[in-house]
Amino acid sequence: MADRYLHLTGTAPGRFLTRRLGLPQPTPLRRWTLETPRLDGPLLHLTAGTSAIRDGLAKVLATTGLTVEARAARPAGIVLDATGVTSARGLAEVHAALHPVVRSLAPGGRIVVIGTPPTVEDHHQAAAQQALEGFVRSLGKEVGRGSTVQLLRLPADGTPEAAESTLRFLLSPRSAYVSGQVIELTSAAPGCVPDWAAPLAGRTALVTGAARGIGASVASVLARDGAQVIVLDVPGARDHLVRTADRLGATALPLDITAPDAAARIAAAAPDGLDVLVHNAGITRDRRLANMPAERWAQVMEVNLDSVLRTTDELLASGALNRGGRIVATASIAGIAGNDGQTNYAASKAGVIGLVRSLGPRAAAGHGVTVNAVAPGFIETRMTAAVPFLIREAGRRMNSLSQGGLPADVAEAVAWFAQPASGAVNGQVLRVCGQSLLGA
Repeated sequence: MADRYLHLTGTAPGRFLTRRLGLPQPTPLRRWTLETPRLDGPLLHLTAGTSAIRDGLAKVLATTGLTVEARAARPAGIVLDATGVTSARGLAEVHAALHPVVRSLAPGGRIVVIGTPPTVEDHHQAAAQQALEGFVRSLGKEVGRGSTVQLLRLPADGTPEAAESTLRFLLSPRSAYVSGQVIELTSAAPGCVPDWAAPLAGRTALVTGAARGIGASVASVLARDGAQVIVLDVPGARDHLVRTADRLGATALPLDITAPDAAARIAAAAPDGLDVLVHNAGITRDRRLANMPAERWAQVMEVNLDSVLRTTDELLASGALNRGGRIVATASIAGIAGNDGQTNYAASKAGVIGLVRSLGPRAAAGHGVTVNAVAPGFIETRMTAAVPFLIREAGRRMNSLSQGGLPADVAEAVAWFAQPASGAVNGQVLRVCGQSLLGA
């Protein structure tokens, strides 16, 4: 559904009126297209204090397609290496590095602060590195003009090379609706990507709930990136599913994901094994708890959580997920912040987050598979188009970018998780919400 307010603020009268009334003035986001595959402008590489990774990080930044400079009048991106900040006093160098340049960031620009995980062995280092999280979340609410800010934590024993896929994502139009996020990498080695124009070439991906909406967009982006895609949805959505499959050159698998034999049928559809499993299928049955019958609770739990747990367990146990595989589940901002009338839905999506955080390290150790999740905020879909006008407008504006996201924003995040080079990204929950003002 068209965002008429966003269009209005792009006109001279609209800008004048909203400025006089103190209303949000969202900037149209620049997303990935064949014509706009990267940001326009140079990348500014700064360092706070001393850094043991400066040279290695410079080499990785050079792979992003942006021209890396030490000074730039109007940078499209700024990367601040703060891995050497280990004390409260050292935080002054973060201010000193960014204060002179933050206003010069181009509209739709990117700021990425590189840190390390806080350690229990040094409370001064822990305080300084945890401070970066508050700094980044606040700066994300200040920069405006469609720009975003993230914190990327590299492991103390890791190398910048493991961050290549993540930096390519964060410093590109693909991450347009991701801001205020903290991403923590493991020390796992990244897989090889021979061709970054098709990073999923030779890999088989299955997407559940893929007949329409976000699932269809995920399938489309994975296919664009070179994957052979299997799209799955309930038999009742067969016509839409087949149309999606035909458009993408994919395979349609009409199947109720809650069926007892769902995992076996998925494995049969991918005889050479799956490399990417995207759990996107989900339903809502909203009602306040006092008015919610047991069947409404059970339906949501069965589709949104039980089936995810069951099929994941069975596919891992059977070896249907290849080593180097990727599992990406769909959580929700509701599972983080809660939502009136959605105790069942929020519980199911919070459960997905628990699954990811617990299973990620064990799946990597035992099966060579990573497990991550996206947590969408307000995304422009048929479901949100049916929301009453005032609630819909509030949902659109209650984030740092003052607008709703698109299904493609979720799909781009899934595709980043799915890449072979994202092997160091594990157990993460990425909010694709424009930095929602709700939740932690």
